[in-house]
Amino acid sequence: MDFPHFETDRLRLRQITEDDLENIFSGLSHPEVIKYYGVNYKNLDDTWEQLEWYAELERTRAGIWWAITSAEDNSFCGAIGYNNLSREHKKAELGFWLLPEYWGKGYVQEALDVVLEYAFQKLHLHRIEAFVETENISSQNTLQKCHFQQEGILRDSEIKNGRFISVAIFSIINNQWAEIKRLSEKF
Repeated sequence: MDFPHFETDRLRLRQITEDDLENIFSGLSHPEVIKYYGVNYKNLDDTWEQLEWYAELERTRAGIWWAITSAEDNSFCGAIGYNNLSREHKKAELGFWLLPEYWGKGYVQEALDVVLEYAFQKLHLHRIEAFVETENISSQNTLQKCHFQQEGILRDSEIKNGRFISVAIFSIINNQWAEIKRLSEKF
């Protein structure tokens, strides 16, 4: 199966390749990006682990991640995708991150529009869920702008940097997304 590529007004979503090693390292070693992200790397050699993870998701069909790049100049902005894809339960877990210079521009919302369409229309998933650290207000706001609903909070459910953190659960359901799309096309 060919890797699905997407283009929006300002962005291109493409397969993450070995050529992205330095870009992935730039993001997943940046203090502001990893502040609320589950993985981080201290050097380029260790970052290969992340590239291998993306490739393994594709190989096993357990998920799919895209590089987010600028349609204008092809600069690398970040990554977005799914993991923990369950065909049995028709759901997947959403993740995303951007380099700080691309924050606040609506890039995740723009990318998420085509990524959700792919999940619901091509993969025939029923549910997309996201787990966000409760202190990560920016990502929570992004998900809410994209019509995800917060379902609850897993209190002190993970340990990060030696302390317990709480995680908010967000989701969007296929028929909810379809209705939002239908209404937005009407106006």
